[in-house]
Amino acid sequence: MNAEIVAVGTELLLGDIVNTNAQFLAQELAAMGIGVHFQSVVGDNPDRLRQTLELALGRADLVITSGGLGPTDDDLTKQTICRALGVELYEDKRAREMLEAHFGKTGRVITPNNYKQVMLPQGCVPFYNEFGTAPGCAVEKDGKVVMMLPGPPREIVPMFLKDGREFLARYGDGVIVSTNLREYGIGESALEPMVQEFLDGANPTTALYAKEGEVLIRVTAKEKDRETANKMCRITVNNIKAVLGDVVYGENVDSLEQVVVGLLKEQGKTLATAESCTGGLLSMRLTRIPGASAVFEYGVCTYANRIKAKMLHVPEAVLEQFGAVSPQTALAMARGVREEGGADLGVSITGIAGPEGGTPEKPVGLVYVALCDGENAWVKELRLHRSGREREYIRSLAAMQALDLVRRRLCGFPLIGAKSGEDYER
Repeated sequence: MNAEIVAVGTELLLGDIVNTNAQFLAQELAAMGIGVHFQSVVGDNPDRLRQTLELALGRADLVITSGGLGPTDDDLTKQTICRALGVELYEDKRAREMLEAHFGKTGRVITPNNYKQVMLPQGCVPFYNEFGTAPGCAVEKDGKVVMMLPGPPREIVPMFLKDGREFLARYGDGVIVSTNLREYGIGESALEPMVQEFLDGANPTTALYAKEGEVLIRVTAKEKDRETANKMCRITVNNIKAVLGDVVYGENVDSLEQVVVGLLKEQGKTLATAESCTGGLLSMRLTRIPGASAVFEYGVCTYANRIKAKMLHVPEAVLEQFGAVSPQTALAMARGVREEGGADLGVSITGIAGPEGGTPEKPVGLVYVALCDGENAWVKELRLHRSGREREYIRSLAAMQALDLVRRRLCGFPLIGAKSGEDYER
């Protein structure tokens, strides 16, 4: 089976919204052994949508659309597809009940145009929406399959993972199993030759996906049954782990912060954070993990020197002699926040995120991350600036470096690149 992805929305054509749905769907389909030969983007125009759909159906077995299922006049995907396929619409009872329940919970009045969303193609397999109001569906006609999914990423992702993959499994001739490894500390170009022997494999297959600051490694096996496929995946996964070692921070996890919060819970430890250039980004990443309150009680954003001194007891002499962006200040911040927060571990970040504020001695992208466990302290110097205006990139990588430093300390791994605090205090 080969597929085409059609993203619907004038906002995509104008560049107002990035088409992350196509990337997500392409990766998921590839993991299922379904090749994506074409991707298209079309605006909210019924004639152009019909032409795009007819072209897609002429060259693909499966067409997946995203967007255009909502209540407004320009949401025309479903109606256009039904006309092209010669399929009538019907009102889906369960979809109507879910729509009314959704509005009832929010206390809003349902306008008549919202009921447009509960109309589905005759003979389709409905995908009920647990995160929004527009259901999706899949319909088969004349040997072709059209899957219609909503546009918002927070809706399309869980819908496809829950219903879309299950529906498409019926068209496969075996079972496909994937395992995702997340790696932090080695860039994609340096990582590739280390795992090249696995990238050349036909079954299981191994693919690298570069993310911001990290790399996702996906191992996929296809076999006649799940148990055999799992065993094939496991052999390759274990071999990759043996090659990469502690730069692999998790298996089938979503983020570094998820792993760090999990480790803190397992060990019964708490973490406190002190941030300057990241402005609370590290705290935000920690607190978006459910249950983080059990291990994270105290985080401060000490942007100004006087607040560093007042809240974290960073000595005035340290600030005057070495400056806010220095290993000495980072160490004092980590120690101070651990003590003030009554935590087992204190981690701090101070640096120059730019685009202004750098000097030849302390350029934009210079960041210090420090960690204190009560007995010992470490600090790591980072040079994160590459070129251009990269303020958010620097802030993001600084937060990830802090998380990885905590992870390594909790796992007993070497704190790569970090120096003992004693080196700066002799």
